[in-house]
Amino acid sequence: MSAYQEYVEEKERIDDLVALGYKITKVMENLSGAVVEFEHPNPPSHLDKTKQLHILTADARKYFGTVLILQQKSVS
Repeated sequence: MSAYQEYVEEKERIDDLVALGYKITKVMENLSGAVVEFEHPNPPSHLDKTKQLHILTADARKYFGTVLILQQKSVS
């Protein structure tokens, strides 16, 4: 799979969680990527309260950084 395709898939997984109402609450960087924890403030019964994604591509790591900054701006 190409690096671009990997990025697109990771970006779509991030976007899907954000569209469901999840917010990024924790980021743990490591040498193989980043583990991003999402939390839903009031999840419906069919959704989990928290979800984790392991983000491997550099472009997707930059993307979730942008999503996190936008989340923080919308709160303040």
